[in-house]
Amino acid sequence: MKSKMSLKELNFNNTGSWPREFKIGFCVLIGLVIVALGWYLFVSDKRDELKGLERQETDLRAEFETKQGRAANFEPLKLQLAQMEQQLQQMLRQLPSKTEMPDLIVDISQTALATGLNTELFQPGPETPKEFYAEKPIQLRMVGTYHQFGAFVSGVASLPRVVILTMHDIALRPAPNAKGAGGAEIPLELSGTVKTYRYLDEQETAEQEQAAGTAAPAGQGGR
Repeated sequence: MKSKMSLKELNFNNTGSWPREFKIGFCVLIGLVIVALGWYLFVSDKRDELKGLERQETDLRAEFETKQGRAANFEPLKLQLAQMEQQLQQMLRQLPSKTEMPDLIVDISQTALATGLNTELFQPGPETPKEFYAEKPIQLRMVGTYHQFGAFVSGVASLPRVVILTMHDIALRPAPNAKGAGGAEIPLELSGTVKTYRYLDEQETAEQEQAAGTAAPAGQGGR
């Protein structure tokens, strides 16, 4: 009976003489080595690439959901913006127009006289057009009591048109040589600049937009 061959007796230069079981085992070993090398050289890199693609998919999915939510809210926001613009136009229409502005200046001056204020200076300045309105400064200096100034403000607020007055560099101090004899109020002097506003009509608004569009390219060309 032929004895079994040990691993030490194998001749690697003549594998054809090996017993069948050693040949099978050697082929299986070579196959495992090839599979391991293939996995290491190809599959391992693909796994890293797969992980990167999975992360990219997650990021893209989150970005898609965010944009989808914005798109769903776009139409309501667009409608809300249109309503706000309409309300703004309605509010602007309550301001004086270009033709009403001279009468408004006279009404403000007359209101000051009617409340007993001594108007030492009331000098309207040139208008400054803005995007959709124009502001008109008025330099003034008035002398009167605290209650007379209160009545003046109340009188301006009750004018037929909406009047907006903003104060700039206003100083309120006792009038020069003022004395409150017999418990009377000490006269005060109010000086500075107030600004009132009117809305621009469609033609003026178009001219403003055209001027802004012309100024933008000129400013870019000078850089």
